[in-house]
Amino acid sequence: MHRRTLLRSTAALSAALGLTAAETGTASPSYAAGESAATARMNERTRTGRALRKAAAERDYPATLPDHPVNGEESSLPGRLGNYSKGLPHNDLGEVDLPAYTLMLKALTSGKPADFEAIPMAGERKQLGPQGGLVYDLAGPDFAKLVVPAAPRMNSAHVAAEMAELYWLALLRDEKFTDFEDSALAATAAADLSTFSAGRMPKQEGKVTPHALFRGNTPADLVGPFVSQFLLRPVQYGTLRVPQLHDTVQPGVNYGAEFGEWLALQRGAARTTQRDFTHTRHIQTPRDLAHYTHFDVLYQAYLNAALIMLALPQADVQDRGNPYLASKNQMGFPTFGTPHLVSLIAEVAVRAIKHTEYQQFFVHRRVRPEAFGGRIEVQLRRSPGRYAGLIAKEILDSEVLDRSLAAHGSYLLPQSFPEGSPMSPSYQSGHATVAGACTTVLKAWFNESYVLTDPVVPSADGTSLVPYTGAGKDSLTIGGELAKLAANIGAGRASAGVHYRSDNTEAYTLGESIAVEVMRAQKPLFNEQGSFSLTRFDGTTITI
Repeated sequence: MHRRTLLRSTAALSAALGLTAAETGTASPSYAAGESAATARMNERTRTGRALRKAAAERDYPATLPDHPVNGEESSLPGRLGNYSKGLPHNDLGEVDLPAYTLMLKALTSGKPADFEAIPMAGERKQLGPQGGLVYDLAGPDFAKLVVPAAPRMNSAHVAAEMAELYWLALLRDEKFTDFEDSALAATAAADLSTFSAGRMPKQEGKVTPHALFRGNTPADLVGPFVSQFLLRPVQYGTLRVPQLHDTVQPGVNYGAEFGEWLALQRGAARTTQRDFTHTRHIQTPRDLAHYTHFDVLYQAYLNAALIMLALPQADVQDRGNPYLASKNQMGFPTFGTPHLVSLIAEVAVRAIKHTEYQQFFVHRRVRPEAFGGRIEVQLRRSPGRYAGLIAKEILDSEVLDRSLAAHGSYLLPQSFPEGSPMSPSYQSGHATVAGACTTVLKAWFNESYVLTDPVVPSADGTSLVPYTGAGKDSLTIGGELAKLAANIGAGRASAGVHYRSDNTEAYTLGESIAVEVMRAQKPLFNEQGSFSLTRFDGTTITI
């Protein structure tokens, strides 16, 4: 019975494929000949499909995995002072309870769900998805295959510069980006950051300038307005045209700058953001950007960017390697078309988050900036000299600490979010990994050199958009504004006080690698002979 059913199904498939006598090589059409040709075709497809899957498995799960370097702080510093411990029990100086930390390490080492459930909680907040770093995936590189460099150590000059940048960002949270170049405080911040010996901020003629302040590290990040056009222009969702007007939070209100409140946050206290849904505006300050990245939905910014570009003239805006640009009678749809694009954005985004969980919890466990601010407060005020040698002199001597003390009453790093940082380690940033992955897909899909005409910036009150007429107004390209979009998302997390610059810069590269490997894995699956070209974050170009 089973065989007869199979034969009937194969005959139906032959008819559906339209096989004729000429096509099957027989003198006259016959049921058996048609069935045999269809079966041969399907058998070949099965063999090819299995071979492709096997090749993908060998590529994504190589026999030999690379080592993952760490900075050594977990084993060399006393009291796990350089490591993430939020939500665990802490003493009154914000130092983690070591038996509780050991239980967290036990879970991360064993991978047993019961051990994760045994991680102690000192407050209401829960750890953010650590078991996501253990999941297997049927597409894309395994987490253990891709390597992130060791995080800089907390006593390094590199981290001193990063912390200074975060303190200045907190002081400038309510300053409009469009006012930076005329701001005395921004000029002071730029001058101070220029003095750090190992700062990795973008510079102009060897110095941090008000224009370059808090921007990304690619050349395009310095062109035109601070905020990417893809975070400003209206988005066409089918028949729904959506202006990018966002709800707001109260200016001048920061969190975690009083020691008792800070300590409660380290112990996992839950807090709620008071959002103003009445007064909406475009993103125009670091606080606005932080608020956006507090509530955005994974790949929201990149889906918006895709929809903005899909509304442009497609013959000009598509990457030149799209095979359907030259087709006379076809257009892309499930492959090289809109469904392919929007699903690919989602695919790389969720893989970026899984990779992030692996790197954050199972490799680096880097201390969050808010906790580092607590170390500075204890060293300088609560228990002077307690952390001698553990914090670089450059940050302890920086002007920004005195300014922050005068503004907030402590050396703690003021947070933009009431609950402070997420319940996961700092390195590398999940937001920035997603940004690197999704913008890489968009750079591959669209023509990076296409110039976005009629650029805009927010009006003075932020409720509308006005033409941008400043320097670089005729040089805003798709590629440049996508790089800027990724940098804006990273800057939003830094503006909130929850990530260092290096959390972002290394994450962009990891996300890029994830996206490139996913697209390379997809390439042999297509019938079309298409390709994608893109510019990496380091400025080199590749073709897939």
